Amino acid sequence: MRTKTFAAAALLAAASLTLSACGSSAGDGDAVASVSQDSASNQAVTVLDQPFQKPELVLTDTHGKQYDLRKETAGKPTLIYFGYTHCPDVCPLTMNNIAVAKKQLSAADQAELRIVFVTTDPERDTPTELGTWLKGIDPQIVGLTGDFTTIQAAARKLGIFIAAPHKDKNGKIVSSHGTQVMAFSPKTNAGYLVYNKDATVDDYTRDLPRIIKGEKP
Repeated sequence: MRTKTFAAAALLAAASLTLSACGSSAGDGDAVASVSQDSASNQAVTVLDQPFQKPELVLTDTHGKQYDLRKETAGKPTLIYFGYTHCPDVCPLTMNNIAVAKKQLSAADQAELRIVFVTTDPERDTPTELGTWLKGIDPQIVGLTGDFTTIQAAARKLGIFIAAPHKDKNGKIVSSHGTQVMAFSPKTNAGYLVYNKDATVDDYTRDLPRIIKGEKP
């Protein structure tokens, strides 16, 4: 069984329990990430019996323009992920998995789907930096950056915990962030599915057609 019904309050509490390293080692690349473990880690996707409401979030997109999350994604099937471009493994893997699965959809369904990547490292992830990084994955993905406090508050409302990037004792920049991907229904604009970091291309390929319709996996 891949799905599990889970109360939003319980998910929020479980997501904050532990932190684990995202990078394979402290010496890889110019940054190390720490990510919070997701609830129901043995499940690819968690079905929430009390969905999260889409947060009021206005940030800057990769074109340097203001992007109102609620307005721009209203009535659209939407996936939201909080991460950063210097992440050595989990973030690019997650976004690539989604991008590959998206290509299996019809052209019409691809046009309907909104995939939003919100940076947890806005100081380094400028609109240009985000745009360049996402272009190598899927140029249709919406990349957002802006005030960290605003981003952190929006993530918290979805039960996703992130901490301000900081340098560790070795001078490496550490960004702690939850690895959940949240899917929002086009019918209710509510976040009703949560994917953890172990979700595969096959999981997204199987579920995206249902998400497009606002159905449960």
